[in-house]
Amino acid sequence: MIKLFGRITPTWDDAPFVARVTTDLERPIHDREQEVLLWHGDSACTATGFRAYLCTGYACAVGCGSFAGPVVHLPASLGYLADGDIVRISPRGGDLWVMYRCSSHHNFIFLTERCNSNCVMCSQPPRDVNDDHLVEQYLRAIPLMSPETPELAITGGEPTLLGDRLIQIIRACKECLPITSLHMLSNGRMFNYLSFSQELAGVAHPDLMVGIPLYSDIASLHDFVVQAEGAFDQTVRGVMNLRRCGVQVEVRVVLHRQTVHRLPHLARFIARNFPFVDHVAFMGLDMMGYVRMNLEALWIDPVEYQTQLRAAVEELHRHRMTVSIYNHQLCVLDRELWGFARKSISDWKNEYLPECDACAVRDQCGGFFSSSSLRRSESIRPILREETDSRRVGADVSSESSVVN
Repeated sequence: MIKLFGRITPTWDDAPFVARVTTDLERPIHDREQEVLLWHGDSACTATGFRAYLCTGYACAVGCGSFAGPVVHLPASLGYLADGDIVRISPRGGDLWVMYRCSSHHNFIFLTERCNSNCVMCSQPPRDVNDDHLVEQYLRAIPLMSPETPELAITGGEPTLLGDRLIQIIRACKECLPITSLHMLSNGRMFNYLSFSQELAGVAHPDLMVGIPLYSDIASLHDFVVQAEGAFDQTVRGVMNLRRCGVQVEVRVVLHRQTVHRLPHLARFIARNFPFVDHVAFMGLDMMGYVRMNLEALWIDPVEYQTQLRAAVEELHRHRMTVSIYNHQLCVLDRELWGFARKSISDWKNEYLPECDACAVRDQCGGFFSSSSLRRSESIRPILREETDSRRVGADVSSESSVVN
């Protein structure tokens, strides 16, 4: 598991700032004001003009007094920082947040903790706080990101609650990252307003998809899961409005004990009412947030719902819809479902167990959320080489997903 936050020393009296990491001592002077120099040298550093200087170990010990600006002693957990990464440093608070990693395919823009739903299995429970500063920080960070960034996720909370500020973020991504695909996670309820769907479509981002959860074909059951009366109707209209306006839509289904019994019915509902959506994803639980509080009511061993999951996937596939399975280990899936499995868990919270070391399909398996230590399937085991035709492994299991979880 990769840590994205860390405590730093020393601290100094200054406002929080966003900066790009560089190891290049020859950076143009006009760029240095928005960059921090990562110094690995074992001697004094004479480069000037950088917003701050990041160093570790011996470099700090020998050069601490020679830097031409504030010095940040990085903890070992953040030793992976490299050229092109973006950090937010809070000098007074003594903390550092890694906002973006240039080499990762799992970067995300976390815009707000607020939400108009309160899902029983939410891994990021909403908080009614004023976090408008997050938008400002990302508006500073986006122009610093590599224009070669393949994809970004936009998440929360519920990003659509930001209204025009969300549109501003997406427009900034279009202008600064023209080849970067965006995948926004939303409950879809605000797109119930056609005018908002039209406003989003009006940005004309070349590769934007909105991932919207639908938990049941029965309105009352969906509303129970999201803890919001009328949410089902709003979500359904939101999906239709977005596609009416030409925005790509993914329907997401989180699998848990309260809803898995109706998976085939939900798949039939989606196939009949949303045949135009671009993707359907069935997702395993990330046991954070409310899942921990409601564990006994939500947890079900994935092997117990394979019949329902297979029927749902087959229903959608039969209607020529694109369907995937996220956040599942191959050893708990029916072999017939392997072709729909994706490596979808973000690298910074993805883990494998010791027993996975002997597995013949480990490299194709999605692995585990770091939170899975709370509860795992009893059927986790290594799949031995003799159990599978090694020539078929690459064909049976799809590669890394283009979304972040």
